[in-house]
Amino acid sequence: MKKILSVILLGLLVGTSLFASGEAEAKVEEKSPITIWAWDPNFNISIMKDAAAIYQKSHPDVEFNIVEMAKADVEQKLHTNLAARTTEGLPDIVLIEDYNGLKYLNSYPGQFADLSDEINQNDFLDAKVDVAKVDGKYYSMPFDSGVAGFFYRTDMLKQAGYSPSDLNNITWDEFCDIAKDYKEKTGNYFFANSKSDGGLFRIMLQSNGSWYFDDDGNPYIKDNKSVAEAMRIYKRFIDEDLALPTNGWTEWVGAINDNKVPTITTGVWIIGSIKAATEQSGDWAVAPCPRLSEDGTNASNLGGSSWYVLENGKSKADAIDFLNSIYGSNVDFYQDILVKNGAMGSYIPAFKGANYSKADEFFGGQKVYEILSQYAEKIPAVNVGEYTYEADAAVMGNMEAYYNGQSVSETLDAISAQLNNNIL
Repeated sequence: MKKILSVILLGLLVGTSLFASGEAEAKVEEKSPITIWAWDPNFNISIMKDAAAIYQKSHPDVEFNIVEMAKADVEQKLHTNLAARTTEGLPDIVLIEDYNGLKYLNSYPGQFADLSDEINQNDFLDAKVDVAKVDGKYYSMPFDSGVAGFFYRTDMLKQAGYSPSDLNNITWDEFCDIAKDYKEKTGNYFFANSKSDGGLFRIMLQSNGSWYFDDDGNPYIKDNKSVAEAMRIYKRFIDEDLALPTNGWTEWVGAINDNKVPTITTGVWIIGSIKAATEQSGDWAVAPCPRLSEDGTNASNLGGSSWYVLENGKSKADAIDFLNSIYGSNVDFYQDILVKNGAMGSYIPAFKGANYSKADEFFGGQKVYEILSQYAEKIPAVNVGEYTYEADAAVMGNMEAYYNGQSVSETLDAISAQLNNNIL
């Protein structure tokens, strides 16, 4: 009888052990993939897939679900899910444009993981990490830089009597003077711009260490000398007919690709579009972007995005480790995406990598990314607030009256009133 009981107990123990083992295996199998939302298949999605492949070499048990959507769809779906206060349907990692980061963080407190102690913020550009800072805490893994450059055609400018030294560390007023002289000599415009596009306006503001909002994120329009100064420069563009009028991306980029204008001042991400005109190889160069005022700096930024981790994501821990391992420490990764995707990151140690220091024949042998990385470290940090695009729309929407004779103070009052009405 004892022997029979022993066999029964042994069978129960083995069965329990096997059941527990099977349960453990089931848990492993049920491990959720890291779900990521982003836009742009040739840039953000492509880069994220490469990052995932690198991580999986040392973490073969981690799976990824990288979801491509249009940028507007990412933003709308994220807002909808967060507003519904549900964790179902949310990703573990989401890409957010830097101008919108604070809007999400302040609108949905507690929904994004605090990465202050997870990521070495000192390894990233100051201007980049500050766009995701709330109450002294940091919430993003900084990604691509939008460092601005003054890109120009050396051959076209040489014909007008200009050398690279004439374009180095100039003010926007000096830029306008050159544009006027170039047009008189050649009969062509010096640059293209839409009078209702705020991109160049924002470059001007940040070069002065200013924005539409103060350091506390409150609207800063009426007494903002930088806004008034940028308005004056835009009015010079109109009054002196300095800019080739364009409407939309295609016309704007087409102006340089089709030899209509010799310069474009914007973010580093334009390089891929510049290089689309392969016959222009060797004829391009880059200089620091113009500064808004004498006490400003010849460094600025336009655009860029960062990665955010959802606090209640099913794979939060894995998501943070993944971002840290690749975006937060892998110098080789940044060298690869620079070449493959034209992506200049915000990770400072990568700036010393081999691909950043390579001479670029398209840019006449300049080490263009090394040069731009030097500009990037000088970008003034500003508080972009929660409503950059609302402010942008208010400024551009009231500029027509200013072009037609309305005073600076009246225009600033109108801009301030429209902005406050839209956000309060």
